[in-house]
Amino acid sequence: MSSWFELNKDTEAQFNFSLKNDDGETILTNIQPYISKGSAKADIEAVQRNCAYIDRYDTKESPAGEHYFNLQSPNHHIIATSPMYQTAESRDTAINSVISSGSTRVIKS
Repeated sequence: MSSWFELNKDTEAQFNFSLKNDDGETILTNIQPYISKGSAKADIEAVQRNCAYIDRYDTKESPAGEHYFNLQSPNHHIIATSPMYQTAESRDTAINSVISSGSTRVIKS
């Protein structure tokens, strides 16, 4: 199985997406819900366009010591964020996974 985007409508009729790796684990998700499906798809396309550029990844550490990253557009707008990871190494592995799989055109609803 290969990576894919999952696009869902929540109980409040808003849309969310996540990028799933080959194992079905979420490696990237939207920051806040979208009112329209088209807006969610536009940010999926932004992930697809920007995921190959290492300088678009902003690595972070939470106050609790967990590691995560944001994928940004060229103007530093946050497109999507990662889950929290226990180590910087795990976070960096996830970044490499997004680089290699974020351009997938597969979207499941």
